[in-house]
Amino acid sequence: MKYPYSQQFRQSLVEWFHEEKRDLPWRQTNDPYKIWVSEVMLQQTRVDTVIPYYQRFIDKYPTIESLANADEEELLKMWEGLGYYSRARNLQAGVKEVVEKYGGTVPNNRHDLQRLKGVGPYTAGAILSIAYNLPEHAVDGNVMRVLSRVLHIKEDISLVKTRKIFEEAVEQLIHPEYPGDFNQALMDLGAMICTPSSPKCLLCPVREYCLGFMEGDAEQLPIKTKKTKEKHEFYDVYIAVNDGKVLFEKRPEEGLLANMWQFPMMLKGKSSEDTKKQFELKYNVEIKNIIEEDFFEQKHIFSHLIWNLRCHLVDITENGELPEFAHYVTLKEIEGLPLPVPMIKIVNILNQYIFHSPE
Repeated sequence: MKYPYSQQFRQSLVEWFHEEKRDLPWRQTNDPYKIWVSEVMLQQTRVDTVIPYYQRFIDKYPTIESLANADEEELLKMWEGLGYYSRARNLQAGVKEVVEKYGGTVPNNRHDLQRLKGVGPYTAGAILSIAYNLPEHAVDGNVMRVLSRVLHIKEDISLVKTRKIFEEAVEQLIHPEYPGDFNQALMDLGAMICTPSSPKCLLCPVREYCLGFMEGDAEQLPIKTKKTKEKHEFYDVYIAVNDGKVLFEKRPEEGLLANMWQFPMMLKGKSSEDTKKQFELKYNVEIKNIIEEDFFEQKHIFSHLIWNLRCHLVDITENGELPEFAHYVTLKEIEGLPLPVPMIKIVNILNQYIFHSPE
């Protein structure tokens, strides 16, 4: 790829970054562990959302050893509300490997880093360039958007093979003295100026070297095929009260929201009566009174999956032993359990309701 402005582009970009960079807590350190934590948290999550989580997380787990030895349920509770909980599990698995194999020192080469659980090419490049000041690419969707405009690349960025084009481009463009600043500058440029829609081209520090701006089609880039069709799932959620406590369950160890806690969720049957019977059979209970048939409704969106939840507040009696994954808990006890976002919303509504569980 022939790009005539490499030197001017990298120089202008880094100078802009030194003057305008965002004041973020993970930019106050060059500790590879802390940079690793920040990069994992920032995956598919807004910077403003991550900041308080990152600060609490580092206060709780200030060293790689403290995270490696953390209780998983406690870790998930610290991650609660960030979503994509597999990130937290993979992060802990990765730091455990570092403690066991590398004496607690995060590897300073891509080969070893990318062999760690949950560390892909982007995270490895971010750690290497920011913490170790090595000229390594860190390419994500944000960077591909910026460079597709700057370099006028019209390849489909949703294709796996296209990432290689951008990785090679960064290797050619990266600032040899300030590789970490260069990678972070691309991230900031994408977040602040070269946004997905309506890029602020007139405010851009590198517009003189942007081929998309010169061609007048920056807003049409990048080229990206449509997302996978979304899948809807419909559930009846039972907020089941028994003697001042509510029925709660732990999700399986594998899969979506693994090891998180929730109110019982039943896939909608042919009728509400059918679903109710399935619930009673699964948990060995009997619904003796429906307090609120439509207590709360919500829609929760995962990547390509949408949960449609209809919540029922009911009184139950026991018909036998609960399944081993289910327990009766007070609302106070729920506060100490790791919950997915849709369950947090239900608990918040429940706390505002007239029902109050005993301490």
